[in-house]
Amino acid sequence: QVQLQESGPGLVAPSQTLSLTCTVSGDSITTNFYYWSWIRQPPGKGLEWMGAIAYSGSTYYSPSLKSRTSISRDTSKNQCTLQLTSVTPEDTAVYYCARGLRVGRDYDGMDYWGKGTLVTVSS
Repeated sequence: QVQLQESGPGLVAPSQTLSLTCTVSGDSITTNFYYWSWIRQPPGKGLEWMGAIAYSGSTYYSPSLKSRTSISRDTSKNQCTLQLTSVTPEDTAVYYCARGLRVGRDYDGMDYWGKGTLVTVSS
C-alpha cells in the first residue's frame, strides 16, 4: 500500500518561504515512470497543480508559480520537498502531494494522495 504524508509548518509569515515535505512509503520515488506532484486548494476554491518531480529527478512547474516554486527530493529518505518563496495570504491553502503517471492537472489520474496539510499565511 502506497502512502504519502505531507508535513511542515501550519503557519507561515508573509514574505517568508513555505517548506513542506512529502514522505512516501510503499513505493520508491524513483520508480519508473511516476511523477510526484504538489497540488494545493485554497479555501473555497478548486485544486491547483503547482509542480512535480519525476522518477528521474526532472522537475516541472506551473507557469504561474514557477518563479516562486522549487521541488526537490531526497532519495535516501524517499521524500519530496516543496518550497514556495515570498508567500502572501493568497497562498493559504491545503497542500497535497500525489502520485501520477503524467505531469500537470491530471487529478483523476493520480492514484495516491496524501491527506493534505493546511498552511496559513498570516502575521
